[in-house]
Amino acid sequence: MKIPAIKKLVSNYSVEELEEAEELLLEEKPITIEVEGSDDGEQLTHIFAAIFILEEIAKNDVDFKTALRRYTEKVRNSIS
Repeated sequence: MKIPAIKKLVSNYSVEELEEAEELLLEEKPITIEVEGSDDGEQLTHIFAAIFILEEIAKNDVDFKTALRRYTEKVRNSIS
């Protein structure tokens, strides 16, 4: 997971565009937006994070750093 890649997605795309890219990746089709990542898995990780962050910003009126912190806490809790 690379924070600059996630920040770029959050800054440049809507939730709808990211969800479309997610669907295309899952169907093993070419995506129509630029997503950094060494493979499909890393690209999906960046997309999932960006969607979560955009939704968190909209729902709770927080800034990027706060939403990112909440995402990383969620990830840490899910793997521990």
